[in-house]
Amino acid sequence: MKTDQFWTRIIFIVSAVISLAVAFLILGPRPEGIEGSLDVSMLPLVNASLNGLTIPLLIYGFILIKKKQRDHHRNVMLTAFGTSSLFLVSYVIYHWFKSGPKMYTGDFSIFYYMILLTHIILAVSIIPLALLTLYRGWTFQIDKHRKIAKITFPIWLYVSITGVMIYLMLY
Repeated sequence: MKTDQFWTRIIFIVSAVISLAVAFLILGPRPEGIEGSLDVSMLPLVNASLNGLTIPLLIYGFILIKKKQRDHHRNVMLTAFGTSSLFLVSYVIYHWFKSGPKMYTGDFSIFYYMILLTHIILAVSIIPLALLTLYRGWTFQIDKHRKIAKITFPIWLYVSITGVMIYLMLY
């Protein structure tokens, strides 16, 4: 169990570092001359596409585990984790070269900000949840994996869906 404690600590430390780094990239200052030095205008579409790809992967992974196809489930869920990880890398690159969040200018601002607020809160929580779920599945702690996956799956799905919705509302 010492191994579990070690990896759980690492997961929470990594999750905190990622969340703080993203917050800093969005809200913090930029080194002079960095903004606009690389054209990142296509990355929001890439990000939305990666989120959009994650949605059917999560649903398919859920279907596979219900059919007790564990090996296929594992591969699909690792792919979903990969698309979400690529999203995070792309998102960080975008916000390094483009300062601040894009402002919403549409007619549904209350709806937009409700989605955005819940998306942000749950996106922060999905980092440790997904990592812990992945770790427990990877180490064949099936009962623990199943318990946390019941929490992780709907949150991860919501974050992916609302990520696409936010993109569609902003662009």
